Amino acid sequence: MLKRWLPAVLALTMMTACSWGRSEINSESGAVRDGKESTEKVTFTYFKAGSGKDINTNETTIGKKLEEQTGVNFKIEYLVGDINTKIGTMIASNKYPDVMVPDGAIDKIVDAGAFIPLNDLIDQYGPNIKRVYESYYNLMKEEDGNIYFLPMSAVVGDYLPNPNVDQGAFWIQRRVLKETGYPKITTLDEYMDLIKQYADKYKDEGLTGFLSLTYDDKFFTITNPAMHLAGYPNDGAIMVDMQTQEAKDYGLTEETKRWMQKLNEMNSLGLFDKSSFVDNYDQYLAKVTSGKVLGFFDYAWQVGQEMNNLKEAGNDDLRYMALPIVYDANTKDQYTDPPSFVNNRGIGITVSAEDPVRIIQFFDNLLTDENQILSNWGIEGETYEVDDKGRFTRSAEMIQKTDSDEFRESFGFKYFEYSWPRYGNGSTLPDGNSVGVERQPEVAQFSYTGGDKLILEKYGVETFSQLFAAPDERPWYPAWSIAFDQGSPTHIYGQKRTDLQKKYVPKLVLSSPSDFNKLWDEYVKEFNKLDVKDYEQTMTEEVRKKAKLVQGE
Repeated sequence: MLKRWLPAVLALTMMTACSWGRSEINSESGAVRDGKESTEKVTFTYFKAGSGKDINTNETTIGKKLEEQTGVNFKIEYLVGDINTKIGTMIASNKYPDVMVPDGAIDKIVDAGAFIPLNDLIDQYGPNIKRVYESYYNLMKEEDGNIYFLPMSAVVGDYLPNPNVDQGAFWIQRRVLKETGYPKITTLDEYMDLIKQYADKYKDEGLTGFLSLTYDDKFFTITNPAMHLAGYPNDGAIMVDMQTQEAKDYGLTEETKRWMQKLNEMNSLGLFDKSSFVDNYDQYLAKVTSGKVLGFFDYAWQVGQEMNNLKEAGNDDLRYMALPIVYDANTKDQYTDPPSFVNNRGIGITVSAEDPVRIIQFFDNLLTDENQILSNWGIEGETYEVDDKGRFTRSAEMIQKTDSDEFRESFGFKYFEYSWPRYGNGSTLPDGNSVGVERQPEVAQFSYTGGDKLILEKYGVETFSQLFAAPDERPWYPAWSIAFDQGSPTHIYGQKRTDLQKKYVPKLVLSSPSDFNKLWDEYVKEFNKLDVKDYEQTMTEEVRKKAKLVQGE
């Protein structure tokens, strides 16, 4: 599979959508034949490899408006059970939903020939798709020259950073900071000591000191902190040297040993939730919102709705503050992602689709400025306002309404903000407004509660992300989006690495401190049986290759 590379963020010109029509496509060659125009209503099937409630898009406000424009409705089916089992069944039967977002199984779908090529469809029916994605084409094409899916991270317009924390962080319950006078804490030792002091003081409350997420494909949530604590961003399984661009697997490093030893120490003190290794995702999220957990590490995109739920509940003491914790005080944190293009995730049309032209036209229509505003901001006067300077805003009442999970479902924000062809995070409209509501500075300010404003004042910042260092430029970023063929040595290495860590991390964390070094040595011995050096060499070559392409060398 061709690796798909990251270009610079570009300001792009706008183009209107084409008229609606109906055609046929040969799924083997990708050739399109014009047919008669069609405006009748149609429902296509859509599979999303994630958790959610199955729904027809026309049951939502946004979906209904899009159906009025195009005549197209999608019946969305979410994953139940194991993704590999589900995808394997589809491949074996060669029967697929019309549209798929297979997430981490996307390479299996592409390799199975389940996605049709989109090149000719885009050329004939996708002027907006071309406008948004054309500068990324060489990064999206497979070795045969075809584009099989559309990623969701193409930045349009000037890049706008998020005023709030939308990536990884060490989260701490606000009452812990309040109790201790809002101290400035930077290091892991300071963070854990603060949790220990609070838990010791309130032993009768049944508090959990630190919680981790390890369920299924989210196991990286407990291992990734090692590289963040050392001052690296989320590049997947590797840390990349800024000068040499050498890639090192963090799993064998002293940084990982130091992190595992700290969790082991917390466990020995009765401050680590042992159930972290058996809880499923829903159980983990329930604990996050229980009011009993003092701290955890996670990415905001895995706990965002839970944070909103805590905000809605109104008890500011039980909400969390994101902190850029590192090992050593002189280390520059790199939790915030630099601008990037993620090219190993996306949405594609399958060989089972009988009318791919109607689908590609729907995608193209979705990529107008107007519909990007609809799918992100909603309806003027109902979910956002425009001030006399043309700036999009939300009143406090609108913010409260649109934060509600129930409203987000019924209106359609929950279904249309992501997992479709879209303007990527950080995109801006021609008038300078942010495409994403959360990145509009005015909305960030309006959305802050009294508790938010108090804690920001205590820490001397205006937005939560200002506590975090600005990201350094990393032209290869994110390295985890570098794709490898199923069954390739690098892919197999990744599977074996994960299996090994799932076996040893629980032992390392839950063992007696006196046994830790012995278990660590055993873990290192088993890890070295994998082709670590070959993997690191391959990743170094790919990172350097990607950096050169991005830099135009």
